[in-house]
Formats: sequence, C-alpha cells, structure tokens
Amino acid sequence: MSVDTGQQPVRAGDATRNGAFENVGSECAWPSLEECARSIAAGETTSVAMVGRSLDLIDASQPTLNAFRVVRRAAALAEAADADRRIAAGERLPLLGVPIAVKDDVDVTGEPTAFGCPGDFPAKTADSEVVRRLRAAGAVIVGKTNSPELGQWPLTGGSFGHTRNPWARGRTPGGSSGGSAAAVAAGLVPAALGSDGAGSVRIPASWTNLVGIKPQRGRISTWPDPEAFHGITVIGPLARTVSDAALLFDLVAGPHDGDLHTPRPVTVRDAVDRTPGPLRIALSLKLPFTATPTALHPEMLDAVGGVAHTLRRLGHDVTLADPEYGILLGANFLPRSMAGLELWRRRVPNPEALDPRTLSNARTGRLLGGLPLRAARAAEPRIRRRIGAIFNEFDVILAPTTATPPPPVDAIDGTGHVATDKVITAACPYTWPWNVLGWPAVNVPAGFTASGLPRGVQLMGDESTEPLLVSLAAQLEREVRWDDARPVRWW
Repeated sequence: MSVDTGQQPVRAGDATRNGAFENVGSECAWPSLEECARSIAAGETTSVAMVGRSLDLIDASQPTLNAFRVVRRAAALAEAADADRRIAAGERLPLLGVPIAVKDDVDVTGEPTAFGCPGDFPAKTADSEVVRRLRAAGAVIVGKTNSPELGQWPLTGGSFGHTRNPWARGRTPGGSSGGSAAAVAAGLVPAALGSDGAGSVRIPASWTNLVGIKPQRGRISTWPDPEAFHGITVIGPLARTVSDAALLFDLVAGPHDGDLHTPRPVTVRDAVDRTPGPLRIALSLKLPFTATPTALHPEMLDAVGGVAHTLRRLGHDVTLADPEYGILLGANFLPRSMAGLELWRRRVPNPEALDPRTLSNARTGRLLGGLPLRAARAAEPRIRRRIGAIFNEFDVILAPTTATPPPPVDAIDGTGHVATDKVITAACPYTWPWNVLGWPAVNVPAGFTASGLPRGVQLMGDESTEPLLVSLAAQLEREVRWDDARPVRWW
C-alpha cells in the first residue's frame, strides 16, 4: 500500500508490555512509562542510553517526519547523566531519567518558545509550571514539538515545513499538537504533552492511534499564563496507552499560585484498573454549529458505531442523544480564541513574518477583545447549565472526535480564510464545544479506515469527571488492545 495514502498497521504483540526496549520489525517499541523508570532504576539500562536512543530516533526522523522544533541533544544527555548519578545515589522518582517531549507552547529554560511562528525568539529564563512538574518527577525533556502558528489549525505545518503522520507520510498527524502526536506514534518518545484549545490534543490523538486527555480547565497549570486563550486552552498528555497518559496526567496536574482556575484535585492513574460499572452513555452524532457545510464521513460513523457496540457488550446502556449546544455557542468561542491570538501576536518578535491568516485573526481579536469577550465569559455559566442538562440522564457522552480521516498535509497551504475554514470545519467540527465549557474529554483509538488511517472517538464528561472517563477508556483498551498496532516505519 502506498505510504502517501495510508498503511495497514502491524501488530507488535507483547513487545511493549514485557519490559523490553527494542525494535519490533522496523519500528521502535517503548515499554510503559513505569517500566522505563523501573528498568533504569534497576540498572537494566541507563538514562543516558534511553535518552540517547530517543535522540537518535528523533535525528533520524527529523528530515521527513519533522516532529520537533527544538531538539535538546546536549542538554538532555547532560540531564540524563545527572539522572544516572542520582539513581546510583539511591534517589527514586516516578520518571527519573525517562525521555519526554513537550509542545513548543510551553517554556523550557534555555530554549525559545516559538509556538509555530517564524522569527528569532529569545531563550526562556524559567520553566513553565508544567515543565517544572515534569522535572520534579525526574523526566528528561528531549525536545519541543511542532505546532501550526499559534495553534490555530488542526494541521501541523508552517514556516518549518510539514509535520507528517507516521501512519501515512502524505497525511497530517493533526494539530495543533501534531508534533507531539507524531513523536509518540512514531516511537521517538514514550509519551508527550500537547495543548488543547479546540481539540488540539484529541484531534491528533485520533489521527495517530493514541490516547489523548483534555483535562478540566485549570487541572494542569498553564503558568506563566494564569489561563490560556481566555480559558479555552488546556495542557494534556498524549500516549499509546491509557495508563501512560494517566500517569503523565497525575504527575503534571496541580495549580500554580497565580492560576485563575483551581478545580478540586483528582487523580486518574488509580482509575485505570477500576471498573467503571454499568454507565448510561449518550451516543451523540449531532454537529455543533458550523458556518460551512459539514458531514460525518461514513468510515468515522462506522468507528463510533463500533465503539458503541463494544460498550454495549461491556454492559453499558448506550442511547442516541445529543447535548443542546445552541446556535450561539460559536459566538462564545470566537472572541476567546481570536483575542487569545492577539495576545500571542504581541509576543512574536517579527509579527510581519506571520501568515496573513494569523494577522487577520489577530485583528479580529483586537475588535472582539472588549465587550464581546466580556459577554462571552459572562454567558459561560448559562451555557454550562443548558448543555450540562444531558448529564441529568447520562454519565458520559460518546461522540466522534473528527468528522473525517486525516487530510493531506498540504490541505490548507496557500489558501485564504474561507477556504481554510471550509477544510478545518469539515474535518474537525466536534471537539471545540468542550473547550468553551472547560470540561474533560478523552480521545480513544477506534480502529482504521480501509486505507489504514487511524480513527478516534471521544468520551466526554462534565465537571471534574476525568477519573470516570479514564476508567471507561481503560476498560475499552483492555477489550480492544489498540496499543498493539504500530505504523510501518517509513521515516
């Protein structure tokens, strides 16, 4: 099968669960995050060896896969050597010496934060809170992954070129956390962080056969921003398995003193092995409001139907039902997203080099950043009550993550506003409402199209339901074993 359109997945068997760090066929197979840390602590390998292998894979893939904006070879190897010394001295931490990637919208000391933009950005002098927490858990950050300009689009490309999908080189891995998704799906790192402002963790997870968790707003700090994009953007993990995503989630969750949102604490790693019990699940296919014609692709309908069938077999009551989105929901999202773009534009050292669509969106943000933005924030409680009424009857909502399989990498290259909007709304109309609400959702893999392209569905909950969603996702994973499937290496 041509690698430009899709590949049939290969099965890695038990290679990712037997503690071995090895090549399976032509792809790299990582053990779980916990097993990575255990094998380093037990002296079966070293952090320098594990981090070095990750960096070698990144370097080998970068000319074609192009997942990274910044590769921290010298710094990461020095941090790995320090981790080995600490382990030899008896120190133990959950991720001590384990390589992890982060998206290039969070700050890492000594590195620029370009967030997909061209230009010469200064090196940061302090870590973001989420990076500080990663370091406190012992992780070694090997690099910062690519994003489209300011995270605007569900395709990852720009002045740095295209980031490509490990499952099909002619397709996008999604966006805006496409670099992180590509890095994990390709086996360059065992897990990574992304961010989600309109589906930007869930969309690339769905198109690369990964688990992606969008947490409750404020669950994972966005500091040095008290909130990101006026509350619609959150940080979340991407991993092959629910347990890896859950562990990473717990390790980086928690507030900074300056955060505007501080939900009650929850943990999710302990929910992985907990059976959720019989649940009332709403199967929702309704499209939230879109300004352009949009329809659910038959193979995506088949994906969500297949998951619904599995859930029924597991004892859950799955019923067709839709939230009351309302026609004004988009009017709440638009001022927050556009005004957020304008705030980020002011940080760019060479704004004249930005994509014309970025500059136009930022101008819209200046117009909407006053009264329309205040009205949008004031309306959020009413919107929550209206949409949240569905949870009086149901525990969880099951919906498509995307309406189509992943588009070609160049689907929006050189297009204007209208053409770009048509592409992105046709492909990704389902995820953004949960960013307005600030509630959690989890993408889980849902098989492959006839041409071998990954598909995903999302499990959606209301306030602070991450443990329930993770428990349900883990139950599905035990039944389906999506983590056994891996792309054939072409990069």
